[in-house]
Amino acid sequence: MIKNNKFFLTNFSNVVIFGHPQHEIIQINKKLKLSTTVITSIDQSKLMNKKFINYKVFNSIDKKCLKYLKNKFDFKKTLFIGIGPRYIFKKETIKLFEKNFINIHNSRLPLDAGGGAGSWTIMREDRICNMCIHMMTEDIDGGQIIANELSLYPKNCIIPSDFKKHSSQLMIKFYEKFMNKLIKKVEFDLKPQIHYLSRYNPRLNTEVSGFIDWSLNSYDLINFINAFEDPYKGASTYLNNGNFGKLYLKKVQLHGGDTSNHPYMSGIVSRHDKNWIVVCTSSKHMLLIEEVINNNGKNIISKVKVGDRFFTPHEKLNAARSNRIYYNAFGLKK
Repeated sequence: MIKNNKFFLTNFSNVVIFGHPQHEIIQINKKLKLSTTVITSIDQSKLMNKKFINYKVFNSIDKKCLKYLKNKFDFKKTLFIGIGPRYIFKKETIKLFEKNFINIHNSRLPLDAGGGAGSWTIMREDRICNMCIHMMTEDIDGGQIIANELSLYPKNCIIPSDFKKHSSQLMIKFYEKFMNKLIKKVEFDLKPQIHYLSRYNPRLNTEVSGFIDWSLNSYDLINFINAFEDPYKGASTYLNNGNFGKLYLKKVQLHGGDTSNHPYMSGIVSRHDKNWIVVCTSSKHMLLIEEVINNNGKNIISKVKVGDRFFTPHEKLNAARSNRIYYNAFGLKK
């Protein structure tokens, strides 16, 4: 609840999580003797570890969902939490939850509202990590800040799986600290977001957004490729006349030990060293590439020849930039 611009809960025994929580979050609640119910979409339910998490599937916060919640919970004694939900929460719905509705966001607000946090972080070379809890409002990631904790990403965070693993570990510790304070009836000062400093990051999808623009300078190029690395399929492109179909590049490094390039050389395979290839960029660096994955998931690097060129058709690049990505309860919105 909110009083005198402070957020606190005097007496609560239930937690309702919308989205996709880690099982460690459920264990923390259990340790604090809090009953947990997860409300998730059909798409996110595929990611749930059924061994640890009991959940109910609703594809929208509709009358059926609200009826279920009203019958099961006293809203005044329930904390509602958003953890990556795929739902749209209307103002009237948020109001029902007695101002006990918060959201957990793992980037800096208002600087990094929206989605695709890990990939955008890599592309922009942002090395500052933030765990943030804010009030849920109808404005995406726009509510007052309840608590946050800044830190630096370790140097070994390079690809999305590195950032995700590190952020997940921080979130668990941050969540446990926050919940312990709530149980002890600590009052949190609410801090407004400075909206003239805000920036919204639209969502990304590897298959749609991940086409490589070989005209980028070498630094922007490696950051873009890394942004779609594990756990994603990989940044994509084509080779020569496209006979191999769409290809995904993985295990790519920037290399400054060879001679300089000319922008027209970008994408050309200059050397094949058996287990990796050396590829020109539009600036002074080369790319060292260990995996060129086809649509069947096979590494075809042995089939790549010196003098071949990676390229991406302009229509693919234009589509990647012009098609906005939306996700709903069923996954990628077509």
